[in-house]
Amino acid sequence: MSANDHLHLGIALDGAGWHPAAWRQPDARPAELLSPGYWTGLVQEAEAGLLDLVTIEDALTLQSDELFAQDERTDRVRGRLDAVLIAARVAPVTSHIGLIPTAVTTHTEPFHLSKAVATVDFAALGRAGVRVQLAPRQDAARHFGRREVPAIDVARINEPDQQQLLADGFDEAADYVEVLRRLWDSWEDDAEIRDVASGRFLDREKVHYIDFEGRWFSVKGPSITPRPPQGQPVVAALGHSDIPYRLIGRAADLGFVTPHDAEQAATQVRQIDEHRLAAGRADETVHVWADLVVVLDETEQAARDRLNHLNELTGAEYTSDALIFAGTPGQLADLLTEWSTAGLTGYRLRPATLPYDLTQITRGLVPELQRRGRFRTAYPEKATLRSLLGLPRPANRYATA
Repeated sequence: MSANDHLHLGIALDGAGWHPAAWRQPDARPAELLSPGYWTGLVQEAEAGLLDLVTIEDALTLQSDELFAQDERTDRVRGRLDAVLIAARVAPVTSHIGLIPTAVTTHTEPFHLSKAVATVDFAALGRAGVRVQLAPRQDAARHFGRREVPAIDVARINEPDQQQLLADGFDEAADYVEVLRRLWDSWEDDAEIRDVASGRFLDREKVHYIDFEGRWFSVKGPSITPRPPQGQPVVAALGHSDIPYRLIGRAADLGFVTPHDAEQAATQVRQIDEHRLAAGRADETVHVWADLVVVLDETEQAARDRLNHLNELTGAEYTSDALIFAGTPGQLADLLTEWSTAGLTGYRLRPATLPYDLTQITRGLVPELQRRGRFRTAYPEKATLRSLLGLPRPANRYATA
C-alpha cells in the first residue's frame, strides 16, 4: 500500500479532555493544566504516536456550555493558557509533529498574529499552523471595546438576517487569512543578505508593502518578521455548514468537519471542493478531515462503561457537534477506514479524557492502523508540516523572476 493510502491523524487538545467530567478522572491532572510540563507531555505523547499534528483550543471568553453566552457552572474546567504561546513553548521540545494553535480573528489584529505564527514556525523549524476561529459574542467584544458585534439569535439561526451575520463573520475571516498570507510573503526568502564585509544585512528591494484594502482591514505591511520556514504556515478552520465550508474552500489548507456517517462526510467534502474551485484554487489542495470525540478501551463494553461513568459524574448525557465514538481502537480503525472512502484524507480526534484516550490512540489505534498498512511507521526526515500533509511550499507572490 502506498503512502497515498495512509491516513492523516491529528489530536485536538483541550484542557483535561473533551468530556466535561474529564478533570475528575483518577489519572487527570487538573492542578497542572496551566503548567508547561502538562502540555509538552501531551504533545510528546502524540509525537511518539507519529501523528501529523495537534491543535490547541483557545477563545476570548471562558469555556461555556452555552454557544453564544457565558454559563455560571463551577463543575467544569474554566480558564486556559494562550494557544499560540503553548505552541511556542512546545516547539523546541518536539521534532516532527505539527503545531496548530487556535486564534480568534474577530478581535485579534492580523499583523500581530502573522508574526506570532511565523515565530512559532521558526521555533518549530517549519511545523506551525493556525486554526482561525470567530468570536461572535457580545461579551467577547466587551473585552476590547473597539467594535460592536451584533447578537446572533440561535432560535432564528436559519433566517436570512442571521445567516447574513454569519456570512459577514466568515467573510471577514477569509480576508483575515488573506492578510496573513500576504504578510508572510512580504519578505522574499532571500531578503536577508547578512553580508558583514559589505555591511548589508537586508535587501530592501525584497521586502514588500502588501497594501491590503478591504471591507474589514487596511494593512500597509510589510511584516517585521522574515518569511517563515514553510513560506506559508498551514491554515485550518472548523466548519459545520455551508457558510464556514466556503471559508475553508476559499482560504484554508485544512478543514475540519463533523459528519456522523460516511454519506454526510462525502457531502461535506463535495461542498468544500465546490467552494475551492469557485475561489479559483483548482491547482491547490484543501484537505478535509473529520472530527470525532473518542472514548476508547480494550473492549466496547469497557468504553461504553467509561462514557456512562463520565455522564453520571456530570448528571447529563454528553453531547457534541462531532460524533461521539465509544469502542475499541480496532473498531475505530474500522470506522476511519470506511469513512476514508468518502474523500476524507484524515481525522482530528478529540480525546474524551486526557491522558487516557490519547494513549489509547497512540498505543492502540496507531499500531492497529500500521498493521493494516494505513499509517506511517516513521516520520520522514526533516519534514515540515506542509510536506507531512503533502502540501507544496508556496511561491512568494511578491518575488520577481
